Amino acid sequence: DTGGRKLTRNLKRRYNEINNVGADPEDLTPMDQKLELEHDERTKVKNVGVVECGRYEVDAWYYSPYPGAYGDGSCAKLYVCEHCLKYMRKQRTLLQHKARCTLSHPPGRQIYRHPQPETGKPTLAFWELDGTHAKAYCQNLCLLAKLFLDHKTLYFDVEPFMFYVMTEEDERTGKHSVVGYFSKEKYSMEDYNLACILTLPPYQRRGYGSFLIGMSYELSRREHKVGTPERPLSDLGQVSYRSYWSRVVLRVLHQHRGSISVRDISTQTSIREPDIVSALTSLNLLKYWKGQHIISATPKIIEEHLRSFNKAYQLEVNPAWVQWSPPVFPLAPSGRKGGANR
Repeated sequence: DTGGRKLTRNLKRRYNEINNVGADPEDLTPMDQKLELEHDERTKVKNVGVVECGRYEVDAWYYSPYPGAYGDGSCAKLYVCEHCLKYMRKQRTLLQHKARCTLSHPPGRQIYRHPQPETGKPTLAFWELDGTHAKAYCQNLCLLAKLFLDHKTLYFDVEPFMFYVMTEEDERTGKHSVVGYFSKEKYSMEDYNLACILTLPPYQRRGYGSFLIGMSYELSRREHKVGTPERPLSDLGQVSYRSYWSRVVLRVLHQHRGSISVRDISTQTSIREPDIVSALTSLNLLKYWKGQHIISATPKIIEEHLRSFNKAYQLEVNPAWVQWSPPVFPLAPSGRKGGANR
Protein backbone atom coordinates (compact mmCIF):
# COMPACT_ATOMS: atom_id res chain seq x y z
CA ASP A 1 0.00 0.00 0.00
CA THR A 2 1.35 3.45 -0.97
CA GLY A 3 -0.50 6.56 0.10
CA GLY A 4 -3.62 4.53 0.96
CA ARG A 5 -3.90 3.03 -2.52
CA LYS A 6 -3.58 -0.65 -3.22
CA LEU A 7 -0.56 -1.25 -5.40
CA THR A 8 -1.85 -2.86 -8.59
CA ARG A 9 0.55 -4.76 -10.82
CA ASN A 10 0.87 -1.83 -13.25
CA LEU A 11 1.26 0.72 -10.45
CA LYS A 12 3.87 -1.46 -8.81
CA ARG A 13 5.85 -1.70 -12.02
CA ARG A 14 5.62 2.09 -12.43
CA TYR A 15 6.73 2.63 -8.82
CA ASN A 16 9.65 0.21 -9.19
CA GLU A 17 10.74 1.84 -12.43
CA ILE A 18 10.75 5.35 -10.96
CA ASN A 19 12.55 4.24 -7.79
CA ASN A 20 15.06 1.92 -9.48
CA VAL A 21 13.69 -1.22 -7.83
CA GLY A 22 14.37 -4.48 -9.64
CA ALA A 23 11.46 -6.62 -10.80
CA ASP A 24 10.06 -9.12 -8.30
CA PRO A 25 10.17 -12.77 -9.40
CA GLU A 26 6.36 -13.00 -9.40
CA ASP A 27 6.22 -10.14 -11.91
CA LEU A 28 8.33 -12.06 -14.43
CA THR A 29 6.93 -14.28 -17.15
CA PRO A 30 7.07 -18.05 -16.44
CA MET A 31 9.99 -18.40 -18.84
CA ASP A 32 11.90 -15.51 -17.21
CA GLN A 33 11.19 -16.99 -13.76
CA LYS A 34 12.69 -20.28 -14.91
CA LEU A 35 15.76 -18.54 -16.34
CA GLU A 36 16.16 -16.52 -13.12
CA LEU A 37 16.05 -19.72 -11.05
CA GLU A 38 18.58 -21.44 -13.32
CA HIS A 39 20.84 -18.38 -13.08
CA ASP A 40 20.68 -18.40 -9.28
CA GLU A 41 21.49 -22.12 -9.08
CA ARG A 42 24.34 -21.88 -11.54
CA THR A 43 25.96 -18.86 -9.94
CA LYS A 44 25.72 -19.68 -6.25
CA VAL A 45 29.39 -20.63 -6.01
CA LYS A 46 32.31 -18.52 -7.25
CA ASN A 47 34.44 -20.39 -9.76
CA VAL A 48 37.46 -18.05 -9.69
CA GLY A 49 39.18 -17.08 -6.46
CA VAL A 50 41.52 -14.20 -7.29
CA VAL A 51 42.19 -12.16 -10.42
CA GLU A 52 45.53 -10.59 -11.26
CA CYS A 53 45.28 -7.85 -13.88
CA GLY A 54 48.22 -5.52 -14.35
CA ARG A 55 49.66 -4.43 -11.01
CA TYR A 56 46.47 -5.28 -9.11
CA GLU A 57 45.31 -8.51 -7.50
CA VAL A 58 41.69 -8.63 -6.35
CA ASP A 59 39.23 -11.20 -5.05
CA ALA A 60 36.47 -12.19 -7.46
CA TRP A 61 32.97 -11.37 -6.19
CA TYR A 62 30.73 -13.57 -8.33
CA TYR A 63 30.61 -16.50 -10.71
CA SER A 64 31.68 -15.91 -14.32
CA PRO A 65 31.22 -18.49 -17.12
CA TYR A 66 34.85 -18.77 -18.20
CA PRO A 67 35.03 -21.83 -20.48
CA GLY A 68 36.51 -25.22 -19.72
CA ALA A 69 39.04 -25.58 -16.94
CA TYR A 70 39.05 -21.82 -16.35
CA GLY A 71 35.54 -21.89 -14.98
CA ASP A 72 35.13 -25.35 -13.42
CA GLY A 73 35.70 -24.10 -9.89
CA SER A 74 39.32 -25.18 -9.64
CA CYS A 75 40.83 -21.84 -10.70
CA ALA A 76 42.28 -20.34 -7.52
CA LYS A 77 43.92 -17.51 -9.45
CA LEU A 78 43.20 -16.13 -12.90
CA TYR A 79 45.77 -14.05 -14.76
CA VAL A 80 44.43 -11.43 -17.18
CA CYS A 81 46.47 -9.33 -19.60
CA GLU A 82 45.66 -5.70 -18.77
CA HIS A 83 45.89 -4.69 -22.44
CA CYS A 84 44.09 -7.38 -24.46
CA LEU A 85 42.19 -9.03 -21.55
CA LYS A 86 43.26 -12.53 -22.58
CA TYR A 87 43.00 -14.85 -19.57
CA MET A 88 45.40 -17.55 -18.35
CA ARG A 89 45.80 -19.91 -15.39
CA LYS A 90 49.57 -19.63 -14.94
CA GLN A 91 51.83 -16.67 -14.30
CA ARG A 92 54.47 -18.14 -16.60
CA THR A 93 51.94 -18.17 -19.45
CA LEU A 94 51.04 -14.55 -18.73
CA LEU A 95 54.69 -13.45 -18.83
CA GLN A 96 55.20 -15.24 -22.14
CA HIS A 97 52.05 -13.66 -23.51
CA LYS A 98 52.99 -10.12 -22.41
CA ALA A 99 56.34 -10.45 -24.16
CA ARG A 100 54.53 -10.81 -27.49
CA CYS A 101 51.27 -8.90 -26.87
CA THR A 102 51.22 -5.95 -29.27
CA LEU A 103 48.00 -4.32 -28.09
CA SER A 104 48.64 -1.01 -26.31
CA HIS A 105 45.00 0.13 -26.08
CA PRO A 106 41.52 -1.32 -26.64
CA PRO A 107 41.03 -2.30 -30.31
CA GLY A 108 38.73 0.55 -31.26
CA ARG A 109 38.60 4.26 -32.02
CA GLN A 110 39.59 6.81 -29.41
CA ILE A 111 36.67 9.22 -28.96
CA TYR A 112 37.86 11.14 -25.92
CA ARG A 113 41.11 12.12 -24.22
CA HIS A 114 41.18 13.78 -20.79
CA PRO A 115 44.57 15.04 -19.53
CA GLN A 116 44.82 15.81 -15.80
CA PRO A 117 48.08 17.77 -15.43
CA GLU A 118 46.69 19.94 -12.62
CA THR A 119 46.16 16.88 -10.41
CA GLY A 120 49.15 14.77 -11.43
CA LYS A 121 46.76 11.92 -12.20
CA PRO A 122 46.92 9.75 -15.35
CA THR A 123 45.42 10.85 -18.64
CA LEU A 124 42.05 9.18 -19.22
CA ALA A 125 40.63 8.06 -22.55
CA PHE A 126 37.49 6.51 -24.00
CA TRP A 127 37.53 4.00 -26.83
CA GLU A 128 34.53 3.00 -28.94
CA LEU A 129 34.40 -0.71 -29.87
CA ASP A 130 31.87 -2.46 -32.05
CA GLY A 131 31.06 -5.90 -30.64
CA THR A 132 30.94 -7.24 -34.19
CA HIS A 133 34.46 -6.14 -35.11
CA ALA A 134 36.19 -6.59 -31.72
CA LYS A 135 34.35 -9.74 -30.71
CA ALA A 136 37.08 -11.57 -28.77
CA TYR A 137 38.09 -8.46 -26.79
CA CYS A 138 34.49 -7.60 -25.89
CA GLN A 139 33.77 -11.19 -24.83
CA ASN A 140 36.83 -11.17 -22.59
CA LEU A 141 35.72 -7.83 -21.16
CA CYS A 142 32.26 -9.22 -20.36
CA LEU A 143 33.72 -12.32 -18.69
CA LEU A 144 36.01 -10.17 -16.55
CA ALA A 145 33.11 -7.83 -15.67
CA LYS A 146 30.91 -10.75 -14.61
CA LEU A 147 33.36 -11.54 -11.80
CA PHE A 148 32.21 -8.26 -10.20
CA LEU A 149 28.57 -8.05 -11.31
CA ASP A 150 25.80 -10.22 -9.92
CA HIS A 151 23.12 -9.96 -12.60
CA LYS A 152 24.77 -9.89 -16.00
CA THR A 153 23.54 -12.33 -18.63
CA LEU A 154 25.52 -11.26 -21.69
CA TYR A 155 28.92 -12.87 -22.14
CA PHE A 156 29.35 -14.12 -25.69
CA ASP A 157 26.57 -12.47 -27.77
CA VAL A 158 28.37 -9.14 -28.08
CA GLU A 159 27.62 -8.28 -31.72
CA PRO A 160 24.42 -6.28 -30.95
CA PHE A 161 26.34 -3.90 -28.66
CA MET A 162 28.76 -1.01 -28.76
CA PHE A 163 31.32 -0.86 -25.96
CA TYR A 164 32.82 2.33 -24.55
CA VAL A 165 35.98 1.42 -22.67
CA MET A 166 37.68 3.85 -20.32
CA THR A 167 41.43 3.63 -19.79
CA GLU A 168 44.30 5.18 -17.88
CA GLU A 169 47.40 5.94 -19.93
CA ASP A 170 50.88 5.09 -18.69
CA GLU A 171 52.92 8.16 -19.63
CA ARG A 172 56.16 6.17 -19.65
CA THR A 173 55.04 3.49 -22.10
CA GLY A 174 52.03 5.10 -23.80
CA LYS A 175 50.04 1.95 -23.05
CA HIS A 176 46.47 2.02 -21.76
CA SER A 177 44.98 -0.06 -18.94
CA VAL A 178 41.24 -0.67 -18.68
CA VAL A 179 39.59 0.92 -15.64
CA GLY A 180 35.92 0.54 -16.59
CA TYR A 181 33.40 0.49 -19.40
CA PHE A 182 29.78 0.73 -20.38
CA SER A 183 27.96 -1.02 -23.19
CA LYS A 184 25.09 0.23 -25.28
CA GLU A 185 22.67 -1.56 -27.57
CA LYS A 186 22.85 -0.69 -31.25
CA TYR A 187 19.07 -1.03 -31.47
CA SER A 188 17.12 -0.18 -28.34
CA MET A 189 13.33 -0.14 -28.52
CA GLU A 190 13.24 1.57 -25.10
CA ASP A 191 15.93 4.19 -25.89
CA TYR A 192 18.29 2.82 -23.26
CA ASN A 193 21.56 4.75 -23.41
CA LEU A 194 23.45 2.18 -21.35
CA ALA A 195 23.14 -1.58 -20.99
CA CYS A 196 25.90 -2.49 -18.55
CA ILE A 197 28.39 -0.43 -16.55
CA LEU A 198 31.36 -1.34 -14.39
CA THR A 199 34.34 0.32 -12.79
CA LEU A 200 36.89 -2.39 -11.97
CA PRO A 201 37.37 -2.71 -8.16
CA PRO A 202 40.95 -1.31 -7.99
CA TYR A 203 39.72 1.91 -9.62
CA GLN A 204 36.54 2.45 -7.64
CA ARG A 205 36.02 5.45 -5.34
CA ARG A 206 37.84 7.74 -7.77
CA GLY A 207 34.79 9.25 -9.44
CA TYR A 208 35.11 7.00 -12.47
CA GLY A 209 31.58 5.59 -12.18
CA SER A 210 30.07 9.07 -12.45
CA PHE A 211 32.48 9.84 -15.30
CA LEU A 212 31.26 6.78 -17.24
CA ILE A 213 27.64 7.80 -16.65
CA GLY A 214 28.41 11.34 -17.75
CA MET A 215 29.85 10.07 -21.03
CA SER A 216 26.74 7.96 -21.70
CA TYR A 217 24.57 11.08 -21.37
CA GLU A 218 26.94 13.17 -23.50
CA LEU A 219 26.49 10.60 -26.28
CA SER A 220 22.70 10.80 -25.80
CA ARG A 221 22.87 14.58 -26.10
CA ARG A 222 24.72 14.25 -29.40
CA GLU A 223 22.08 11.81 -30.59
CA HIS A 224 19.38 14.37 -29.64
CA LYS A 225 17.79 11.75 -27.41
CA VAL A 226 16.70 11.42 -23.79
CA GLY A 227 18.28 8.32 -22.27
CA THR A 228 18.08 6.03 -19.28
CA PRO A 229 20.06 2.97 -18.18
CA GLU A 230 18.68 -0.51 -18.62
CA ARG A 231 17.24 -2.08 -15.48
CA PRO A 232 17.84 -3.75 -13.13
CA LEU A 233 20.75 -1.72 -11.86
CA SER A 234 23.28 -3.28 -9.54
CA ASP A 235 23.48 -1.94 -5.98
CA LEU A 236 26.57 0.09 -6.90
CA GLY A 237 24.86 1.20 -10.10
CA GLN A 238 21.82 2.51 -8.22
CA VAL A 239 23.99 4.54 -5.86
CA SER A 240 26.10 5.94 -8.71
CA TYR A 241 23.12 6.91 -10.84
CA ARG A 242 21.15 8.50 -8.03
CA SER A 243 24.21 10.57 -7.09
CA TYR A 244 24.82 11.59 -10.73
CA TRP A 245 21.19 12.56 -11.40
CA SER A 246 21.01 14.55 -8.16
CA ARG A 247 24.20 16.48 -8.85
CA VAL A 248 23.24 17.34 -12.44
CA VAL A 249 19.71 18.38 -11.51
CA LEU A 250 20.95 20.55 -8.64
CA ARG A 251 23.34 22.35 -10.97
CA VAL A 252 20.55 23.10 -13.44
CA LEU A 253 18.39 24.46 -10.62
CA HIS A 254 21.29 26.52 -9.28
CA GLN A 255 21.95 28.12 -12.66
CA HIS A 256 18.29 28.73 -13.47
CA ARG A 257 16.31 31.67 -12.18
CA GLY A 258 12.55 31.41 -12.10
CA SER A 259 10.29 28.42 -12.53
CA ILE A 260 11.49 25.35 -14.38
CA SER A 261 9.71 22.09 -15.12
CA VAL A 262 10.89 18.49 -15.00
CA ARG A 263 10.53 18.40 -18.78
CA ASP A 264 12.78 21.47 -19.14
CA ILE A 265 15.46 19.79 -17.03
CA SER A 266 15.15 16.62 -19.11
CA THR A 267 15.63 18.60 -22.33
CA GLN A 268 18.75 20.28 -20.96
CA THR A 269 20.38 17.17 -19.51
CA SER A 270 19.14 14.27 -21.72
CA ILE A 271 18.06 12.53 -18.49
CA ARG A 272 14.67 10.83 -18.65
CA GLU A 273 11.88 12.55 -16.70
CA PRO A 274 11.18 9.66 -14.24
CA ASP A 275 14.88 9.63 -13.31
CA ILE A 276 14.77 13.37 -12.62
CA VAL A 277 11.65 12.83 -10.49
CA SER A 278 13.51 10.09 -8.61
CA ALA A 279 16.46 12.43 -7.91
CA LEU A 280 14.26 15.33 -6.83
CA THR A 281 12.24 13.03 -4.58
CA SER A 282 15.38 11.72 -2.88
CA LEU A 283 16.43 15.33 -2.26
CA ASN A 284 12.94 16.18 -0.94
CA LEU A 285 12.59 18.92 -3.56
CA LEU A 286 9.42 17.71 -5.24
CA LYS A 287 5.76 18.14 -4.42
CA TYR A 288 2.80 16.54 -6.16
CA TRP A 289 0.01 19.08 -6.61
CA LYS A 290 -3.14 18.85 -8.74
CA GLY A 291 -1.80 15.92 -10.72
CA GLN A 292 1.55 17.54 -11.47
CA HIS A 293 5.07 17.40 -10.07
CA ILE A 294 6.08 20.82 -8.71
CA ILE A 295 9.71 21.58 -7.92
CA SER A 296 9.89 23.22 -4.52
CA ALA A 297 13.34 24.52 -3.61
CA THR A 298 14.83 27.79 -2.41
CA PRO A 299 18.29 28.93 -3.61
CA LYS A 300 19.61 28.37 -0.09
CA ILE A 301 18.44 24.74 0.02
CA ILE A 302 19.89 24.08 -3.43
CA GLU A 303 23.27 25.53 -2.40
CA GLU A 304 23.31 23.42 0.75
CA HIS A 305 22.69 20.27 -1.28
CA LEU A 306 25.33 21.26 -3.83
CA ARG A 307 27.95 21.75 -1.12
CA SER A 308 27.53 18.13 -0.08
CA PHE A 309 28.28 17.06 -3.67
CA ASN A 310 31.18 19.46 -4.22
CA LYS A 311 33.35 18.40 -1.28
CA ALA A 312 35.60 16.23 -3.42
CA TYR A 313 37.23 16.73 -6.81
CA GLN A 314 34.70 15.79 -9.50
CA LEU A 315 35.70 14.43 -12.86
CA GLU A 316 33.57 16.02 -15.57
CA VAL A 317 33.28 15.14 -19.23
CA ASN A 318 34.46 18.09 -21.33
CA PRO A 319 32.19 18.19 -24.42
CA ALA A 320 34.87 20.04 -26.39
CA TRP A 321 37.17 17.01 -26.12
CA VAL A 322 34.60 14.49 -27.37
CA GLN A 323 35.33 13.37 -30.93
CA TRP A 324 32.19 11.38 -31.68
CA SER A 325 29.12 11.32 -33.86
CA PRO A 326 26.38 8.67 -33.72
CA PRO A 327 27.41 5.53 -35.62
CA VAL A 328 25.15 4.47 -38.47
CA PHE A 329 23.98 0.86 -38.45
CA PRO A 330 22.00 -1.19 -40.98
CA LEU A 331 18.28 -1.45 -40.37
CA ALA A 332 17.46 -3.24 -37.12
CA PRO A 333 16.69 -6.96 -37.51
CA SER A 334 12.94 -7.52 -37.40
CA GLY A 335 11.64 -8.56 -33.99
CA ARG A 336 14.79 -7.41 -32.15
CA LYS A 337 14.00 -6.10 -28.67
CA GLY A 338 16.07 -4.32 -26.07
CA GLY A 339 17.02 -5.65 -22.68
CA ALA A 340 19.51 -8.33 -23.66
CA ASN A 341 22.46 -7.12 -21.62
CA ARG A 342 22.30 -6.96 -17.85
